[in-house]
Amino acid sequence: MSASPYLLESFHDPATGTVSHLLACARTRRAALIDPVLDFQANSGKVHTTSAQRLVERVRALELSVDWLLETHAHADHLSAAVWLQREVGGRIAIGAGIDAVQAHFQPVLGLGEPCDARAFDQLFAEDDKVPVGDLRLQVLHTPGHTPACISYYLPGEPGCVFVGDTLFSPDYGCARADFPGGDAVQLYRSIQRLFALPDATRVMLCHDYPPAGRAPCLETTVALQRATNVQVGGGVSEADFVARRQARDRQLAVPALLWPSLQVNLRGGRLPEPDAQGRRFLRIPLGLSE
Repeated sequence: MSASPYLLESFHDPATGTVSHLLACARTRRAALIDPVLDFQANSGKVHTTSAQRLVERVRALELSVDWLLETHAHADHLSAAVWLQREVGGRIAIGAGIDAVQAHFQPVLGLGEPCDARAFDQLFAEDDKVPVGDLRLQVLHTPGHTPACISYYLPGEPGCVFVGDTLFSPDYGCARADFPGGDAVQLYRSIQRLFALPDATRVMLCHDYPPAGRAPCLETTVALQRATNVQVGGGVSEADFVARRQARDRQLAVPALLWPSLQVNLRGGRLPEPDAQGRRFLRIPLGLSE
């Protein structure tokens, strides 16, 4: 059996349930870091880099050169470490071109300063763009539904792998919610069916897992397993049934705990708010009266 053309390692952050990935070309040692986490303690306002430092340590231990810091979407449950990692190991920060719609919605809500447009990222990817990582070529798949900016990064092969962001979770947990601004349950179903059409053995690299007691974190599955057993969208469920169930479930979900801090950083490519004259940084929470 020939050696794999790629190296792939995954890192689970238990505080946010986020899974970050390191993908590298085995021959050239060029690499991409996908969905990295900047640790944030909401009760104290402390920010630290423990999770991101693990990625840096592996990059250096494996003697890799980082070309890309890839986001699958603008996360609402953790802060991105992309800017900090760029300073440490280099790489271009990239996300899906649909980010403009998400920025346009939240910029006036949060009063976000510059950059909160295309300038916040080094590269915006559209459908079928190719992302070179040494000899590897990741294909960009536009997979909206959770947000308009959601993309998946697909590496063909035997087996290939696909980085799906929040579009799919572990089979026993299901899939992303579709009630965020610009979200759409019909689009989400069709995006998932597109992923289900990939070869059975394709490794599905997850972005989140929230394991129940007694189960270890699930960092990856396969297309075949997701298609057959995913509790929300597997087993041949129809689009109409999925949409009805998804919308009913979304009506019961709470706002993510780190929604407002995350968006203020992630819509700006991972940049923290600018400091004031005393060197202090502040995050905003828009207030509203309960009905």
